[in-house]
Amino acid sequence: MKKLNGKVAIVTGASKGIGAGIAKALAAEGASVVVNYASSKKDADRVVAEIVAQDGKAVAVHGDVSKSADVEKLFAETKKAFGGLHILVNNAGVFRFASLEESTEEEFHREFNINVLGTLLSSREALKYFDKKGGNIINISSVVSQNPSLNTSIYSATKGAVDTLTIQLSRELAPRKIRVNVIAPGGVETEGSTELGMVGGELEKQIVNQTPLGRLGQPEDIARVAVFLASDDSAWLTGERISASGGAR
Repeated sequence: MKKLNGKVAIVTGASKGIGAGIAKALAAEGASVVVNYASSKKDADRVVAEIVAQDGKAVAVHGDVSKSADVEKLFAETKKAFGGLHILVNNAGVFRFASLEESTEEEFHREFNINVLGTLLSSREALKYFDKKGGNIINISSVVSQNPSLNTSIYSATKGAVDTLTIQLSRELAPRKIRVNVIAPGGVETEGSTELGMVGGELEKQIVNQTPLGRLGQPEDIARVAVFLASDDSAWLTGERISASGGAR
C-alpha cells in the first residue's frame, strides 16, 4: 500500500533540483502531483514524463508564486486536473551569492518575493482547497537560516523568515487540522547549485568538510523526508524544522 494513495500535491518550483526530486517521490507513493514551474517548461514537462512513465499521475502548471494571480491560477488548475488538494510543498526559491557591498534592493525584493511572499501566498491560497479533514504544508528552508554562510545575507534572511512563518502557521492552522513543517537542507547537488559554483570546486570541499556524513546531499535525500512529512507517518508533527543536511549545522 502506497503511503499517499488518493492524495493530491502541489510542488512549487518543481522543474529541477530538490523540487523535481520531491515531486517524483510523492508520485511514487501514489500522489497525483502538480509540477509547478516559473520559466522552465521543458524541464517541468520532463519531470511529468518521468512520473507518467512510472505509472504516476502528474501535470505541469506554470506560475510565478510571488504573484497572486499566478498562484490563484495554479491552484485552480490543480482542482481542475485532480479535483482537490491535500499537500502543498513550498519549494520555489532563488539564491545569489553577494557580499554586503554587492547587495541591491532589486536582489532583496527578488529573493524575499519568491522565497517568503511566495510561501505566504501559496499557503493562503491552499486554505481555499483543503477540505474539512485538513491538509499538509511542507516548507523548504536551509541550514543557513541558523548558520549563515559567507555572502548569503539576503538568502539566509529569507530562510530565517520561512522558519518563523512555519512556526506561526502551524499554530494558526492547527485548529483546522492543517499541519505545517519545514525541511532545512544542507548543501545539495542540483542544477542551481552547480551554476552557482557550489559543485566541483573549493566551495564543495568546504561544504563536504563541514558535513559529518562526508558528501553533498542529493535531491532524493530531501525527497524522502518530504514523503515522511506528507504521510500519516508524521501525523503528530507540526511546527517542526527537520535538518536534512548530513549532520551539517
